[in-house]
Amino acid sequence: MLSRQQTLATSLHRAAPLALALLLGACASTAPDASSAPPPDTLACSLPSNCVSSLSGATPLRFDGTQAKALERLRTTLASFPEARIVRAEGLALEALFTTPTGFQDRVDFQINPAQQRIDYRSRSTFGLYDFGKNRSRMQLFAERFAATP
Repeated sequence: MLSRQQTLATSLHRAAPLALALLLGACASTAPDASSAPPPDTLACSLPSNCVSSLSGATPLRFDGTQAKALERLRTTLASFPEARIVRAEGLALEALFTTPTGFQDRVDFQINPAQQRIDYRSRSTFGLYDFGKNRSRMQLFAERFAATP
């Protein structure tokens, strides 16, 4: 008959591979494509530890003028970040990928709201559960550059 410690050790040994698979599955992610872009009303963060959103407490980008001018300013601001590339532009929505020097990718979704003259965004890591504040600091710098862009 197995002792209580042996039974516990056997149970843990059997559960370890499943726990590891779940952990790795939560951390892994594939590169986003156009079909994975969120609808305009779903830019909120589902995991605040690796995401920042103007619908979840961050300040949206404000603009004056037309939506075309807002889109132009958005593109100009994105061009000032060498690590950014636009991967989707559709109507009033824009999606960009920012690649860090270590190869991590963060996805930023922008949605222009012409009626309120604001641009909502969500910036989130595509890998891992934590971004250590990178998305928030990037979007603060982005907002400063956007405000300074004519």
